[in-house]
Amino acid sequence: MLKAKKSLSQNFLIDNNISKKILKYTDIQGKEVLEIGPGYGFLTDKILQKKPKKLILIEKDFNLFVYLKNKYKENKNIIIICADILKFDLNKFNNLIVISNLPYNISTKVILYLFNFSQNITEMILMIQKEVAQKFNYKIKNMNKYKFLTKIVSNYLICFDVSSNVFFPKPKVRSSIVKFKFKKNIYNIEKAKLFSDKIFRNVRKKITNNIKINNNSPLLAKRVNQLNIDELLNIYNFF
Repeated sequence: MLKAKKSLSQNFLIDNNISKKILKYTDIQGKEVLEIGPGYGFLTDKILQKKPKKLILIEKDFNLFVYLKNKYKENKNIIIICADILKFDLNKFNNLIVISNLPYNISTKVILYLFNFSQNITEMILMIQKEVAQKFNYKIKNMNKYKFLTKIVSNYLICFDVSSNVFFPKPKVRSSIVKFKFKKNIYNIEKAKLFSDKIFRNVRKKITNNIKINNNSPLLAKRVNQLNIDELLNIYNFF
């Protein structure tokens, strides 16, 4: 019998077809894969069928950690770690592919945290709340810091939406599969974070009141949420 902890926002993916569809958006054969929050290993089993070189599982729930250790005890290519991903250092890894059905209550926080390791990760395929997927989509209007940082570090794709019927227990919201393909060595994440903190500090004010740069662009007289991503990047280039 499946058990889910509300405190950890657990909703287990139980649909084989969706699991297979998720993995069509990446090529993991012979590569190192990190799965965050594997739960009972339904998606994990499908990942293993694609023959990754190594699979690292990060599971915060100790009972599930013990379950997974027993389930995969014969598989030498799996490393299972009981840890909170928000406290886990990924600097020792290279060229990781991250796959996860992220807990809804921390999905935004986890994504922003993983941006810090964008030089260690090649791409992320994530299941997140549909509303959150839109929040990171820099192709739509109303700029925010999530869209800006996503554009700086990655190419972003909303792959497809997922019904609540493929989970146990069923969440009250729809989900989306998204893909972040990270850019390499062409940006300064700390500079981007500093810029986003300043420019989005008060979205009701004109940009010139939030940030001081040597530029006479008429864009500075606008509010940041009136800009599109290209206009915002134009201002960032002078920061």
